[in-house]
Amino acid sequence: MSIHKHPARKKRLIKRMRQTRWAPFWTIPKAYGKGRRIHPGRHTRIKRNWRRSKLKV
Repeated sequence: MSIHKHPARKKRLIKRMRQTRWAPFWTIPKAYGKGRRIHPGRHTRIKRNWRRSKLKV
C-alpha cells in the first residue's frame, strides 16, 4: 500500500480498525456476573489480524 492514502480508503481502514478493538471492560460483569473473569476480546464481533486475514478495501 502506498504511503499517501486516499481519504476514502483511510476512512474505511479506520472503521475496520475500530471493529477489532476489545469490548469495554464493564460488559463482562454485565453479561456474566461479578465473579466471572473473561477476556474483553471475546466480546469483539469481528476477529481479524493483520497477518492472518486481509481486508478487501
